[in-house]
Amino acid sequence: MILDFFRQGGTEAAGPPETKASAAGRVMAWGMQGRAAGGPRDTAGLMRTGFAGNPVGFRCVKMIAEAAAALPLVLQDSERRFAAHPVLDLVARPNPAQGRAELFEALYGQLLLSGNAFVEAVGAGGVPLELHVLRSDRMSVIPGPDGWPVGYEYQVGGRKHRFHLGEGAPCICHIRSFHPQDDHYGLSPLQPAAQAIDVHNAASRWSKALLDNAARPSGAIVYKGAEGQGNLTEDQYTRLVAEMEAHHQGARNAGRPMLLEGGLDWKPMGFSPSDMEFQKTKEAAAREIALAFGVPPMLLGIPGDATFANYQEANRAFYRLTVLPLAARVSAAVAAWLAAFTGEALELAPDLDRVPALAAERDAHWARVAGADFLTAAEKRALLGLPPLAEVGADG
Repeated sequence: MILDFFRQGGTEAAGPPETKASAAGRVMAWGMQGRAAGGPRDTAGLMRTGFAGNPVGFRCVKMIAEAAAALPLVLQDSERRFAAHPVLDLVARPNPAQGRAELFEALYGQLLLSGNAFVEAVGAGGVPLELHVLRSDRMSVIPGPDGWPVGYEYQVGGRKHRFHLGEGAPCICHIRSFHPQDDHYGLSPLQPAAQAIDVHNAASRWSKALLDNAARPSGAIVYKGAEGQGNLTEDQYTRLVAEMEAHHQGARNAGRPMLLEGGLDWKPMGFSPSDMEFQKTKEAAAREIALAFGVPPMLLGIPGDATFANYQEANRAFYRLTVLPLAARVSAAVAAWLAAFTGEALELAPDLDRVPALAAERDAHWARVAGADFLTAAEKRALLGLPPLAEVGADG
Protein backbone atom coordinates (compact mmCIF):
# COMPACT_ATOMS: atom_id res chain seq x y z
CA MET A 1 0.00 0.00 0.00
CA ILE A 2 1.07 3.64 0.35
CA LEU A 3 3.14 2.89 3.46
CA ASP A 4 5.17 0.36 1.50
CA PHE A 5 6.36 3.14 -0.77
CA PHE A 6 8.05 4.95 2.13
CA ARG A 7 9.37 1.80 3.86
CA GLN A 8 13.14 1.43 3.84
CA GLY A 9 14.32 -1.41 1.63
CA GLY A 10 16.18 -4.52 2.68
CA THR A 11 13.59 -6.28 4.83
CA GLU A 12 11.80 -8.13 2.06
CA ALA A 13 12.90 -9.27 -1.36
CA ALA A 14 10.82 -7.82 -4.17
CA GLY A 15 10.87 -8.86 -7.77
CA PRO A 16 11.22 -6.45 -10.68
CA PRO A 17 8.04 -4.72 -11.85
CA GLU A 18 6.20 -6.36 -14.70
CA THR A 19 5.11 -3.13 -16.37
CA LYS A 20 6.62 0.30 -16.83
CA ALA A 21 5.14 2.83 -14.42
CA SER A 22 6.30 5.76 -12.36
CA ALA A 23 7.12 4.84 -8.77
CA ALA A 24 5.55 8.11 -7.61
CA GLY A 25 2.38 7.59 -9.62
CA ARG A 26 0.46 5.86 -6.80
CA VAL A 27 1.29 8.61 -4.33
CA MET A 28 0.45 11.33 -6.82
CA ALA A 29 -2.99 9.87 -7.52
CA TRP A 30 -3.76 8.91 -3.91
CA GLY A 31 -6.94 10.55 -2.64
CA MET A 32 -8.31 11.59 -6.03
CA GLN A 33 -8.88 8.30 -7.77
CA GLY A 34 -12.14 8.05 -9.68
CA ARG A 35 -13.04 11.75 -9.56
CA ALA A 36 -12.33 14.75 -11.73
CA ALA A 37 -9.39 16.87 -10.61
CA GLY A 38 -10.32 20.54 -10.72
CA GLY A 39 -8.02 23.21 -12.10
CA PRO A 40 -5.90 25.32 -9.73
CA ARG A 41 -7.48 28.59 -10.82
CA ASP A 42 -10.79 29.80 -12.22
CA THR A 43 -10.01 29.54 -15.92
CA ALA A 44 -13.23 31.17 -17.03
CA GLY A 45 -12.63 34.14 -14.74
CA LEU A 46 -9.09 34.63 -16.03
CA MET A 47 -10.36 34.54 -19.60
CA ARG A 48 -12.97 37.19 -18.86
CA THR A 49 -10.63 39.61 -17.12
CA GLY A 50 -7.37 38.94 -18.97
CA PHE A 51 -8.58 38.31 -22.51
CA ALA A 52 -12.14 39.49 -23.09
CA GLY A 53 -11.75 42.42 -20.68
CA ASN A 54 -8.16 43.55 -21.30
CA PRO A 55 -6.86 44.89 -24.64
CA VAL A 56 -3.22 44.00 -23.94
CA GLY A 57 -3.97 40.38 -23.05
CA PHE A 58 -6.36 40.11 -25.99
CA ARG A 59 -3.78 41.40 -28.45
CA CYS A 60 -1.00 39.19 -27.05
CA VAL A 61 -3.07 36.01 -27.41
CA LYS A 62 -4.30 36.99 -30.88
CA MET A 63 -0.81 37.81 -32.12
CA ILE A 64 0.74 34.57 -30.89
CA ALA A 65 -2.15 32.32 -31.94
CA GLU A 66 -2.54 33.82 -35.40
CA ALA A 67 1.21 33.86 -36.08
CA ALA A 68 1.67 30.25 -34.94
CA ALA A 69 -1.41 29.02 -36.82
CA ALA A 70 -0.23 30.67 -40.04
CA LEU A 71 3.10 28.83 -40.03
CA PRO A 72 3.36 26.30 -42.89
CA LEU A 73 3.84 22.71 -41.70
CA VAL A 74 5.87 19.86 -43.15
CA LEU A 75 5.32 16.14 -42.51
CA GLN A 76 8.28 13.78 -42.63
CA ASP A 77 9.76 10.66 -41.17
CA SER A 78 13.37 9.63 -40.71
CA GLU A 79 13.89 9.09 -44.44
CA ARG A 80 11.66 11.41 -46.46
CA ARG A 81 9.43 14.45 -46.51
CA PHE A 82 5.86 13.78 -47.63
CA ALA A 83 4.22 15.85 -50.32
CA ALA A 84 0.95 13.91 -49.93
CA HIS A 85 -0.26 11.92 -46.92
CA PRO A 86 -3.60 11.23 -45.18
CA VAL A 87 -2.36 13.12 -42.12
CA LEU A 88 -1.65 16.18 -44.27
CA ASP A 89 -5.16 15.95 -45.72
CA LEU A 90 -6.64 15.71 -42.22
CA VAL A 91 -4.63 18.70 -40.97
CA ALA A 92 -5.56 20.75 -44.03
CA ARG A 93 -9.29 20.10 -43.50
CA PRO A 94 -9.79 18.87 -39.91
CA ASN A 95 -13.59 19.25 -39.86
CA PRO A 96 -16.35 20.73 -42.03
CA ALA A 97 -16.46 23.97 -40.06
CA GLN A 98 -12.73 24.72 -39.80
CA GLY A 99 -9.59 24.74 -41.87
CA ARG A 100 -6.05 24.23 -40.68
CA ALA A 101 -5.52 27.85 -39.61
CA GLU A 102 -8.82 28.05 -37.71
CA LEU A 103 -8.23 24.78 -35.87
CA PHE A 104 -4.68 25.64 -34.82
CA GLU A 105 -5.62 29.19 -33.86
CA ALA A 106 -8.25 27.79 -31.49
CA LEU A 107 -5.72 25.23 -30.23
CA TYR A 108 -3.04 27.84 -29.51
CA GLY A 109 -5.61 30.20 -28.03
CA GLN A 110 -6.84 27.61 -25.53
CA LEU A 111 -3.27 26.73 -24.58
CA LEU A 112 -2.33 30.37 -23.98
CA LEU A 113 -5.49 31.22 -22.06
CA SER A 114 -5.71 28.19 -19.79
CA GLY A 115 -2.38 26.38 -20.08
CA ASN A 116 -4.24 23.37 -21.53
CA ALA A 117 -5.46 22.38 -24.98
CA PHE A 118 -7.64 19.38 -25.85
CA VAL A 119 -8.14 17.94 -29.33
CA GLU A 120 -10.77 15.26 -30.02
CA ALA A 121 -10.38 12.66 -32.76
CA VAL A 122 -13.58 11.48 -34.45
CA GLY A 123 -13.61 8.15 -36.26
CA ALA A 124 -12.52 4.64 -35.40
CA GLY A 125 -9.63 2.82 -37.03
CA GLY A 126 -6.86 4.41 -39.08
CA VAL A 127 -6.51 8.13 -39.57
CA PRO A 128 -9.31 10.05 -37.78
CA LEU A 129 -12.07 11.47 -39.92
CA GLU A 130 -12.26 14.79 -38.05
CA LEU A 131 -10.41 16.81 -35.42
CA HIS A 132 -12.10 19.17 -32.98
CA VAL A 133 -10.63 21.55 -30.38
CA LEU A 134 -12.56 21.36 -27.10
CA ARG A 135 -12.88 24.18 -24.60
CA SER A 136 -10.36 23.69 -21.82
CA ASP A 137 -12.54 25.35 -19.17
CA ARG A 138 -15.12 22.57 -19.65
CA MET A 139 -12.67 19.65 -19.54
CA SER A 140 -11.52 17.79 -16.42
CA VAL A 141 -8.84 15.13 -16.10
CA ILE A 142 -9.77 11.83 -14.44
CA PRO A 143 -6.60 10.27 -12.98
CA GLY A 144 -6.22 6.56 -12.50
CA PRO A 145 -4.58 4.54 -9.70
CA ASP A 146 -1.13 4.97 -11.25
CA GLY A 147 -1.47 8.74 -11.63
CA TRP A 148 -1.96 8.71 -15.40
CA PRO A 149 -5.27 9.88 -16.87
CA VAL A 150 -7.81 7.14 -17.51
CA GLY A 151 -10.32 9.51 -19.05
CA TYR A 152 -11.52 13.04 -19.54
CA GLU A 153 -14.85 14.55 -18.56
CA TYR A 154 -16.43 17.30 -20.67
CA GLN A 155 -19.19 19.28 -18.99
CA VAL A 156 -21.60 21.79 -20.57
CA GLY A 157 -24.19 23.11 -18.15
CA GLY A 158 -25.68 20.10 -16.38
CA ARG A 159 -24.65 17.57 -19.04
CA LYS A 160 -21.43 15.57 -18.94
CA HIS A 161 -19.64 13.33 -21.39
CA ARG A 162 -16.75 11.07 -20.42
CA PHE A 163 -13.97 10.14 -22.83
CA HIS A 164 -12.45 6.83 -21.78
CA LEU A 165 -8.82 6.04 -22.53
CA GLY A 166 -8.41 2.35 -23.19
CA GLU A 167 -6.39 0.24 -25.56
CA GLY A 168 -5.17 1.76 -28.78
CA ALA A 169 -4.77 5.39 -29.73
CA PRO A 170 -6.37 7.85 -27.29
CA CYS A 171 -9.34 9.81 -28.57
CA ILE A 172 -8.16 12.96 -26.73
CA CYS A 173 -4.85 14.74 -27.20
CA HIS A 174 -4.03 16.82 -24.10
CA ILE A 175 -1.33 19.44 -24.58
CA ARG A 176 -0.37 21.41 -21.50
CA SER A 177 2.26 23.95 -20.55
CA PHE A 178 4.67 23.41 -17.70
CA HIS A 179 3.22 23.76 -14.20
CA PRO A 180 5.55 23.10 -11.24
CA GLN A 181 2.72 22.48 -8.75
CA ASP A 182 0.10 20.57 -10.72
CA ASP A 183 0.30 17.01 -12.00
CA HIS A 184 -2.51 17.21 -14.54
CA TYR A 185 -3.01 20.82 -15.65
CA GLY A 186 -0.76 23.42 -17.24
CA LEU A 187 0.00 26.98 -16.15
CA SER A 188 -1.49 29.79 -18.18
CA PRO A 189 0.45 33.05 -18.75
CA LEU A 190 -2.67 34.80 -17.43
CA GLN A 191 -1.95 33.48 -13.93
CA PRO A 192 1.47 35.12 -13.37
CA ALA A 193 0.14 38.22 -15.14
CA ALA A 194 -3.07 38.35 -13.09
CA GLN A 195 -1.91 41.16 -10.80
CA ALA A 196 -0.71 43.29 -13.71
CA ILE A 197 -4.04 42.67 -15.45
CA ASP A 198 -5.90 43.86 -12.34
CA VAL A 199 -3.80 47.02 -12.23
CA HIS A 200 -4.32 47.71 -15.93
CA ASN A 201 -8.07 47.11 -15.73
CA ALA A 202 -8.35 49.31 -12.64
CA ALA A 203 -6.42 52.06 -14.41
CA SER A 204 -8.78 51.81 -17.37
CA ARG A 205 -11.80 52.10 -15.09
CA TRP A 206 -10.22 55.10 -13.36
CA SER A 207 -9.63 56.80 -16.73
CA LYS A 208 -13.23 56.09 -17.75
CA ALA A 209 -14.53 57.58 -14.50
CA LEU A 210 -12.30 60.59 -15.05
CA LEU A 211 -13.82 61.13 -18.48
CA ASP A 212 -17.30 60.82 -17.03
CA ASN A 213 -16.43 63.70 -14.71
CA ALA A 214 -15.35 66.21 -17.37
CA ALA A 215 -11.99 64.45 -17.99
CA ARG A 216 -10.30 66.09 -14.95
CA PRO A 217 -10.78 66.50 -11.18
CA SER A 218 -12.45 69.81 -11.87
CA GLY A 219 -12.83 71.20 -8.38
CA ALA A 220 -14.86 71.32 -5.18
CA ILE A 221 -17.92 73.25 -3.99
CA VAL A 222 -17.28 74.92 -0.64
CA TYR A 223 -20.19 76.08 1.52
CA LYS A 224 -19.69 79.45 3.13
CA GLY A 225 -22.74 80.13 5.30
CA ALA A 226 -23.46 83.02 7.58
CA GLU A 227 -21.44 83.32 10.76
CA GLY A 228 -22.50 80.73 13.23
CA GLN A 229 -24.56 78.80 10.70
CA GLY A 230 -23.95 75.08 10.40
CA ASN A 231 -23.51 72.82 7.33
CA LEU A 232 -26.04 72.23 4.57
CA THR A 233 -29.25 70.57 5.63
CA GLU A 234 -29.95 67.09 4.35
CA ASP A 235 -32.54 68.36 1.85
CA GLN A 236 -30.19 71.03 0.56
CA TYR A 237 -27.35 68.52 0.15
CA THR A 238 -29.57 66.01 -1.67
CA ARG A 239 -30.88 68.67 -4.05
CA LEU A 240 -27.36 69.94 -4.78
CA VAL A 241 -26.04 66.46 -5.58
CA ALA A 242 -29.02 65.72 -7.82
CA GLU A 243 -28.52 68.96 -9.77
CA MET A 244 -24.80 68.25 -10.17
CA GLU A 245 -25.44 64.76 -11.55
CA ALA A 246 -28.22 65.91 -13.86
CA HIS A 247 -26.73 69.11 -15.28
CA HIS A 248 -22.95 69.15 -14.77
CA GLN A 249 -21.54 65.59 -15.13
CA GLY A 250 -20.65 63.57 -18.20
CA ALA A 251 -19.40 64.46 -21.67
CA ARG A 252 -22.82 65.82 -22.69
CA ASN A 253 -22.59 68.56 -20.06
CA ALA A 254 -18.94 69.45 -20.62
CA GLY A 255 -18.39 73.21 -20.45
CA ARG A 256 -21.86 74.05 -19.12
CA PRO A 257 -21.68 77.03 -16.73
CA MET A 258 -22.51 76.42 -13.10
CA LEU A 259 -24.86 78.71 -11.17
CA LEU A 260 -24.25 78.66 -7.44
CA GLU A 261 -26.60 79.95 -4.75
CA GLY A 262 -25.63 82.13 -1.83
CA GLY A 263 -23.04 80.67 0.50
CA LEU A 264 -21.51 78.32 -2.16
CA ASP A 265 -18.09 78.98 -3.66
CA TRP A 266 -16.24 77.10 -6.45
CA LYS A 267 -12.64 76.08 -5.89
CA PRO A 268 -10.94 74.81 -9.09
CA MET A 269 -8.55 71.85 -8.79
CA GLY A 270 -5.93 70.41 -11.11
CA PHE A 271 -3.76 67.32 -11.43
CA SER A 272 -1.30 66.61 -8.68
CA PRO A 273 2.14 65.12 -9.48
CA SER A 274 0.90 61.71 -8.31
CA ASP A 275 -1.98 61.92 -10.79
CA MET A 276 0.47 62.60 -13.60
CA GLU A 277 2.36 59.40 -12.69
CA PHE A 278 -0.81 57.30 -12.96
CA GLN A 279 -0.45 56.79 -16.73
CA LYS A 280 3.08 55.46 -16.25
CA THR A 281 1.72 52.87 -13.82
CA LYS A 282 -0.74 51.70 -16.45
CA GLU A 283 2.01 51.46 -19.07
CA ALA A 284 4.20 49.47 -16.67
CA ALA A 285 1.34 47.03 -16.08
CA ALA A 286 0.88 46.67 -19.85
CA ARG A 287 4.58 45.82 -20.24
CA GLU A 288 4.30 43.15 -17.53
CA ILE A 289 1.37 41.53 -19.32
CA ALA A 290 3.30 41.52 -22.59
CA LEU A 291 6.33 40.08 -20.77
CA ALA A 292 4.28 37.18 -19.40
CA PHE A 293 3.16 36.22 -22.92
CA GLY A 294 6.56 36.81 -24.53
CA VAL A 295 5.45 39.61 -26.86
CA PRO A 296 7.85 42.57 -27.28
CA PRO A 297 6.03 45.71 -26.04
CA MET A 298 7.20 47.54 -29.15
CA LEU A 299 4.93 45.32 -31.28
CA LEU A 300 1.96 46.37 -29.11
CA GLY A 301 2.66 50.08 -29.35
CA ILE A 302 3.46 50.38 -25.63
CA PRO A 303 5.73 53.43 -25.07
CA GLY A 304 8.84 53.37 -22.95
CA ASP A 305 10.37 50.16 -24.35
CA ALA A 306 13.78 50.48 -26.02
CA THR A 307 14.95 46.87 -25.88
CA PHE A 308 15.07 46.45 -29.67
CA ALA A 309 16.62 48.82 -32.18
CA ASN A 310 13.68 48.66 -34.60
CA TYR A 311 10.36 46.99 -35.29
CA GLN A 312 11.88 44.35 -37.61
CA GLU A 313 14.30 43.19 -34.93
CA ALA A 314 11.49 42.99 -32.36
CA ASN A 315 9.35 40.97 -34.79
CA ARG A 316 12.20 38.54 -35.45
CA ALA A 317 12.72 38.06 -31.71
CA PHE A 318 8.97 37.52 -31.30
CA TYR A 319 9.08 34.62 -33.77
CA ARG A 320 12.32 33.12 -32.49
CA LEU A 321 11.57 33.28 -28.77
CA THR A 322 7.79 32.87 -28.61
CA VAL A 323 6.03 31.69 -31.78
CA LEU A 324 8.42 29.02 -33.06
CA PRO A 325 9.04 27.22 -29.72
CA LEU A 326 5.30 27.07 -29.10
CA ALA A 327 4.48 25.89 -32.63
CA ALA A 328 7.26 23.27 -32.58
CA ARG A 329 6.08 21.80 -29.27
CA VAL A 330 2.40 21.70 -30.24
CA SER A 331 2.97 20.29 -33.72
CA ALA A 332 5.27 17.60 -32.30
CA ALA A 333 2.60 16.59 -29.77
CA VAL A 334 -0.10 16.46 -32.44
CA ALA A 335 2.17 14.39 -34.74
CA ALA A 336 2.97 11.88 -31.99
CA TRP A 337 -0.74 11.57 -31.21
CA LEU A 338 -1.74 11.05 -34.86
CA ALA A 339 1.12 8.60 -35.36
CA ALA A 340 -0.59 6.30 -32.83
CA PHE A 341 -3.50 6.02 -35.29
CA THR A 342 -1.37 5.37 -38.39
CA GLY A 343 1.37 3.26 -36.80
CA GLU A 344 4.07 5.41 -38.47
CA ALA A 345 6.89 7.42 -36.90
CA LEU A 346 5.80 10.82 -38.19
CA GLU A 347 7.14 14.27 -37.45
CA LEU A 348 5.07 17.41 -38.00
CA ALA A 349 7.05 20.63 -37.73
CA PRO A 350 6.93 24.26 -38.91
CA ASP A 351 8.63 24.91 -42.23
CA LEU A 352 11.15 27.58 -41.27
CA ASP A 353 12.15 28.16 -44.89
CA ARG A 354 8.74 29.72 -45.59
CA VAL A 355 8.53 32.12 -42.64
CA PRO A 356 8.83 35.69 -43.98
CA ALA A 357 9.97 37.10 -40.63
CA LEU A 358 13.05 34.82 -40.73
CA ALA A 359 13.99 35.51 -44.36
CA ALA A 360 17.15 37.45 -43.48
CA GLU A 361 18.37 34.76 -41.09
CA ARG A 362 17.57 32.04 -43.62
CA ASP A 363 19.53 33.78 -46.40
CA ALA A 364 22.55 34.22 -44.13
CA HIS A 365 22.39 30.59 -43.01
CA TRP A 366 22.13 29.31 -46.57
CA ALA A 367 25.09 31.46 -47.60
CA ARG A 368 27.24 30.07 -44.78
CA VAL A 369 26.36 26.48 -45.62
CA ALA A 370 26.81 26.99 -49.35
CA GLY A 371 30.25 28.53 -48.77
CA ALA A 372 31.48 25.58 -46.71
CA ASP A 373 33.56 23.81 -49.39
CA PHE A 374 34.61 21.05 -47.00
CA LEU A 375 31.01 19.73 -46.82
CA THR A 376 29.44 17.40 -49.35
CA ALA A 377 26.08 18.13 -50.97
CA ALA A 378 24.40 15.51 -48.76
CA GLU A 379 25.89 17.05 -45.60
CA LYS A 380 24.73 20.52 -46.65
CA ARG A 381 21.19 19.26 -47.20
CA ALA A 382 21.24 17.60 -43.80
CA LEU A 383 22.34 20.85 -42.14
CA LEU A 384 19.49 22.67 -43.84
CA GLY A 385 16.98 20.06 -42.67
CA LEU A 386 16.27 18.77 -46.19
CA PRO A 387 15.79 15.10 -47.11
CA PRO A 388 18.33 13.30 -49.34
CA LEU A 389 18.16 13.98 -53.07
CA ALA A 390 17.05 10.43 -53.92
CA GLU A 391 14.00 10.74 -51.66
CA VAL A 392 13.10 14.10 -53.17
CA GLY A 393 13.06 12.63 -56.64
CA ALA A 394 10.93 9.68 -55.56
CA ASP A 395 8.24 11.77 -53.86
CA GLY A 396 8.33 14.80 -56.09
